[in-house]
Amino acid sequence: MSALEKNKTWEIVERPKEKNIVDCKWIFTLKYKADGSIERHRARLVAKWYTQTYGVDYQETFAPVAKMNTVRILLSLVAHYNWKLLQYDGKNAFLYSDLDEVIYMNIPAGFERNTGNKMCKLKKSIYGLKQFPRAWFGRFAKVMKESGYKQCQGDHTLFIKHLIVGGVTALLVYVDDIIVIENDEREKHEVKQRLATKFEIK
Repeated sequence: MSALEKNKTWEIVERPKEKNIVDCKWIFTLKYKADGSIERHRARLVAKWYTQTYGVDYQETFAPVAKMNTVRILLSLVAHYNWKLLQYDGKNAFLYSDLDEVIYMNIPAGFERNTGNKMCKLKKSIYGLKQFPRAWFGRFAKVMKESGYKQCQGDHTLFIKHLIVGGVTALLVYVDDIIVIENDEREKHEVKQRLATKFEIK
């Protein structure tokens, strides 16, 4: 709940007339430690995608997926040249994704506080929306391009930056997992700081 409120995922508005209302639900899971004991409880709010209507609250849904050949090439470069390999997880990644469509959603259980006949008007994407992978990837690609990275035409999930001093950094995104390989120590810290500034990573 705190992540949703912190990111200002929605605003509460009067229930609109003749508008499709997307429903939502909570999914509760447990994360276990290696010894089988419970590490923590997880709660994730997801939209019921089947309550969306094409042409009304979603259009395009395609998002590119990293190719296995690209992954193999990056790992080969790391092994051959002894480059650094880093991995980041975009925590609550899709909550940082902007929406192109206007989407109204029922107020989730646990948030009803004298809301009466009101709805959530989404300002950010949430898990479960048909367009949420596309929205997240579009946001990530925009940030990388603004940071001086070029998007590979052979694999759109790969972003490369060549440095003046001869260094190179490559980022590969697979859904909300980010792989970074590089041979420049300064850029390693800069890219981590850049990602942490724009997204919540771990």
